[in-house]
Amino acid sequence: MDKLTQYKTLIKQSIESYAHLIEMAQPKTTLDIIPIFDDEKGHYLLLEQGWRDVHYIRHIPLYITLKNGKIWIEEDMTETGLAPYFVAQRVPKEDIVLAFHPPEMRQYTEFAVA
Repeated sequence: MDKLTQYKTLIKQSIESYAHLIEMAQPKTTLDIIPIFDDEKGHYLLLEQGWRDVHYIRHIPLYITLKNGKIWIEEDMTETGLAPYFVAQRVPKEDIVLAFHPPEMRQYTEFAVA
């Protein structure tokens, strides 16, 4: 399996696992938990939407892109973060970008700058 195919699989598994955790933690929620995968353009996200009381909610707790052969974590509202999961799955740290940090701050993380 080539690197990009492996990364796509890992990203989808992580989003599906998190979606399952949300559904198990809130079994009676009125929110729809929707994984969205675009393999062609390299966009992967988890969308929560629906009604909570009188408020309409639309929230993206996870958004990951594949750019230049790297995993870019654009949004990560998980408790522990997805980067450690990818490292545990043998993704090199230099192939993970914490894109939610400003570019000038990424040098201070243990992950790729871009």
